[in-house]
Amino acid sequence: MACLTFLNFKRRSKRVEDFQDHQPGTPSSICSTSSFGSSSSQSEKMMNHKINNNKMFFNNPAAGSLIASSVPRRFTWEEIEGLTMNFSSRVVGEGGFSTIYLSHFSDSILGALKIHGGNSERLNRMFKQELEVLLHIRHHNIVSLLGYCDEKEEGALVFEYIPNGTLYDKLHHGNDNECEKELLSWKSRMSIAFQLAQAIEYLHEECKPQIIHGDIKSSNILLDDQLNPKLCDFGFSKMGFSSTVIKSSMNPIMGSPGYMDPLYLRTGIASKKNDVYSFGVIILELITGIGAFCSEKEQLLTSVAGPIIRDANKVAEMMDPRLSVVAGDLVQEEAKIMATISAQCLRQQSSLRPSMSEILHTMRDKISF
Repeated sequence: MACLTFLNFKRRSKRVEDFQDHQPGTPSSICSTSSFGSSSSQSEKMMNHKINNNKMFFNNPAAGSLIASSVPRRFTWEEIEGLTMNFSSRVVGEGGFSTIYLSHFSDSILGALKIHGGNSERLNRMFKQELEVLLHIRHHNIVSLLGYCDEKEEGALVFEYIPNGTLYDKLHHGNDNECEKELLSWKSRMSIAFQLAQAIEYLHEECKPQIIHGDIKSSNILLDDQLNPKLCDFGFSKMGFSSTVIKSSMNPIMGSPGYMDPLYLRTGIASKKNDVYSFGVIILELITGIGAFCSEKEQLLTSVAGPIIRDANKVAEMMDPRLSVVAGDLVQEEAKIMATISAQCLRQQSSLRPSMSEILHTMRDKISF
């Protein structure tokens, strides 16, 4: 009997190991429900463990490395009010369901405090889902979560403050001021693309369980003073194996116009290849300097850039004109390589799209930084 019990235990352990090691690559391996949205006791225990072991207070967060390696702190609502001067501090961003305030720690340290507005079960669930994802991740190219408050239905998330704007601002609002903002050089654009790819690879391959961001776009890519990208806004993210998303008011479509994978729109199936598709659109933005979606013309960048998607040799015709003045032979050759990568990311059949690891391998071999 003891032998039989031992053998049964070994079989069950082997099945668990096989399940954990399995990486879904085809629709047949997609789960019918998302572990991201579940409120399992194991997940709750993990979150409570993080909360109970949190000993950090932000009296002197002088070093960025300290912030990056710290465990997010659980704030009281009174502290949240204090960080925003009772919500009278400057608003630095707004979304469909949230407002982002500039928050003030001691010693002149700034943060970005995101308040999830509204009073509904759906919005409360979205906040908890985003928080659960953020508590699992820590990467130098992903904006750092410093703390949170879940005392009220209006959840609060406190992030590091990145003051240099977004990639969208740098690419598309460069001429808004009398003094033209610094032009993003080709080398800077390639460095941003490479670091962004590293962040996405981390979510897809290194996080356990894996994470799908779900809303990768240039306005969700913050840039620090050295133009290093920080991926932000995990409101549409999903954790665990790929999952079927029911399109309803309770589960809003993830993504933004111009970046959304057409296959996801048709099937409602979320997978890592949705993020790969969005990354392909980002590459086109970096090459052409054109926005992913023109609301006035209702025109997609993927349609405008059709010629270079079909034939990378035509990339010189569509390069950002601000770059073409200084673009040498090396830049144009690298632009062809990046256009080819973009075309692969944008393939209609998701199984033919490369993984982020494969994209990084190509960039390391063929692009100079």
